[in-house]
Amino acid sequence: MDKSLEKSLLVWLKAQKKACGLFLKLSLWLGMISAVAMVAQAYIIATILDGVIMGQQVIPLTDNAQMVSSSVSIDTYTPHLIALIALMLLRALLAYGRERASFEAGKRLRGHIRAVVMDKLTKLGPAFIKGKPAGSWASIVLEQVEDLQDFYARYLPQISLAGFIPILILAAVFPINWAAGLILLLTAPLIPMFMILVGMGAADANRKNFSALARLSGHFMDRLKGLSTLKLFHRGDAELKVIATASEEFRSRTMSVLRMAFLSSAVLEFFAAVSIAVLAVYFGFSYLGHLDFGYYGAHANISSSTDPQIVGIPFSLFTGLFILILAPEFYQPLRDMGTHYHAKAQAVGAAEALITLLEHPEPEFVGHVRINSIETLSADNLEVFSVDGTRLLGPLSFELKDNQRLALVGPSGAGKTSLLNALLGFLPYKGHLLINGHELSALDLAHWRQHLAWLGQEPQLFHGTVRDNVALADPALPDDRLWHLLAEANISDFVKAQPLGLDAPVGEQSSGLSVGQAQRIALARALGQKASLFVLDEPTASLDSQSEQAVSSALNRAMAGKMCIMVTHRLDQLDQMDTILVLDKGLIVQRGDFTTLSNTHGLFQTLLRENIESVADIELVPLSVSGSDTPLDSAAELTKGEAQ
Repeated sequence: MDKSLEKSLLVWLKAQKKACGLFLKLSLWLGMISAVAMVAQAYIIATILDGVIMGQQVIPLTDNAQMVSSSVSIDTYTPHLIALIALMLLRALLAYGRERASFEAGKRLRGHIRAVVMDKLTKLGPAFIKGKPAGSWASIVLEQVEDLQDFYARYLPQISLAGFIPILILAAVFPINWAAGLILLLTAPLIPMFMILVGMGAADANRKNFSALARLSGHFMDRLKGLSTLKLFHRGDAELKVIATASEEFRSRTMSVLRMAFLSSAVLEFFAAVSIAVLAVYFGFSYLGHLDFGYYGAHANISSSTDPQIVGIPFSLFTGLFILILAPEFYQPLRDMGTHYHAKAQAVGAAEALITLLEHPEPEFVGHVRINSIETLSADNLEVFSVDGTRLLGPLSFELKDNQRLALVGPSGAGKTSLLNALLGFLPYKGHLLINGHELSALDLAHWRQHLAWLGQEPQLFHGTVRDNVALADPALPDDRLWHLLAEANISDFVKAQPLGLDAPVGEQSSGLSVGQAQRIALARALGQKASLFVLDEPTASLDSQSEQAVSSALNRAMAGKMCIMVTHRLDQLDQMDTILVLDKGLIVQRGDFTTLSNTHGLFQTLLRENIESVADIELVPLSVSGSDTPLDSAAELTKGEAQ
């Protein structure tokens, strides 16, 4: 990864830490207090051991004489033992508190980032979201946000502690023995230096790993959603091989990241062990009398003697024990920082995908104008663009007044849905798109959408109950109003037949319901919004003839006296539309009412003929399986026959 890019990603990551609140600082302060308690604990342990061991020490003076130091009772160190136990309990409580504070800091950060991501996706709208597989978005919202946890919970506090704890220990060691302090000071940079050298490729490896995971997630989820279609066309084995190849690629990338992690951990452990060994060798040779530097003046336990048989000890046992106890703790924060360095690499890899999304340009809707109702809707030289700036539609002009209905027809890719997305505020545009004479970009977008009722060809119901889904726009709707809406949508009989009625469960992605039932529940939800403008995108495209008639009749009743814009391929049902716009390659090629267009040579007449012929084929041609002459009643039976 480019160093400037990595630096900018780290700046962004650190700028987000304010979302952690006070918990990040609390974690740091608890770590610092624990470090002070650790130094005090080492002091008490060294004091007790020095007193107990050296207090009973017998030192030879001559062949026939010896000097016994004064006896020290264990009761003398009872206060020290009590203080030691208290410090151990205190450090345990501080460690627990630090873990809780760190987790809470990461939890708040993850909640904040997820909210920002979801708000961004809401602003970008479905036109942008459909540009990637659902699994890719799941990877960003779930896995990649999760990978920020350890960066804030562990890595950021550890950076400060990796500076504070060694300085604290050096401050305690240097006044006792400058040579030991110098050894610690000179060997300390080895660990971060080799940590950086070994971990230079970690961020890049994690970034590639995230990309592979996003591709695999998207691929797998798309195949899972289309499982029945794959089985019908006998593509199951082929797709299994594709998924196996993608999984193997992801496994290989994951193992390369793990190899890097284990390598860096081994390097850090090696240099920490070597540094502690150097310190231990220094004290060992000093106690043997081979080294006599590093101490300030005479700190021997034994008074000076002219007898050559007395071995001079340059410093006490306390000094060696105290410093050797602190030595592992001196390197531990640096080793922990090396361990958490991979949390940084993960966060950098995740931040790249998050920033790409969060910095994506949004449609420019910054207005504050609010309207009470929709009286006129007009377009003048309107051009609609994709989120990346590609022109999708236009220029075109039309006008729609109150109580009028407009149909948009044309071949696939003509720009019909793009016009609806622009009207909903999900795509940028140029020219003029006026609502009651106000430019759409000048309107309060959230307030504008309250005047709209949207119904598409893929009903989106959410995990919950029928009540939750119908009352989504207004959870306070009373039961009698909900039953009225369900009756208008021709679905009340089905809901009444459920044991729980309005509290009947609805699964994720409308599981447990047929497409027609889900579409009619979605229609009841749309009817409950008291909208001035109905925006319909192929509302009956996926329905059987019975469900199509039920939804169409419910829509016709609901839209009485309302404005409507509808995209449809069912041209034979447009006789109730006031105006029909025929689009081709982003331009209006014909306009008029149904009678005029059906009698005029052009694209509409061609599409109408093809539509009537396709409907006739569906109604007249029997379906059969495996060469059988037995007709099947529905496509569902065809699926059943294939499965058998």
